[in-house]
Amino acid sequence: MSIAVDQSKRNFLRGKKPTVVAKFRLPWITNESDFLKDCTQCNDCISSCDENIIVKGEDGFPTIDFNKGECTFCNECISSCEQSFFKTDKTVPAWPSKFNIKDDCLAKNKVYCQSCKDACEPRAITFSYLNGSIPEPVIDQDLCTGCGACIQPCPTNSTELFLFQELN
Repeated sequence: MSIAVDQSKRNFLRGKKPTVVAKFRLPWITNESDFLKDCTQCNDCISSCDENIIVKGEDGFPTIDFNKGECTFCNECISSCEQSFFKTDKTVPAWPSKFNIKDDCLAKNKVYCQSCKDACEPRAITFSYLNGSIPEPVIDQDLCTGCGACIQPCPTNSTELFLFQELN
């Protein structure tokens, strides 16, 4: 007979705070608290997404899943929503995010791969040759739109977008 251990209780007793991974919500929401308060979970945004990357999260609210594809910023999810928690200025980034390529990237481990670069339309990912070896990725955060196109094609799941600030 095995007994399941609740890690959250064990971590609490050890004084460890749980790691909270921020979720990518719909693009251009004004802030997370208004979104959670006002979203009716009607799923209109999920059904309106042509890319099928908006899914119902564990908390029941819509979440972006970049493993399913990229956001084309078509605004269909915003148009289908009856709530008013979206920024009107679409010249600002859709999410306060940064892009990262982890150390298990094939190119960083001397295996030729440029799948993330090939998927990156704004060309935020380039590859530079260092000492005549396999080229390694270089990221221009200013060019990155946060669309997530580079995430799905990565064969080692080494590409990631993360929110660098809470949506107040």
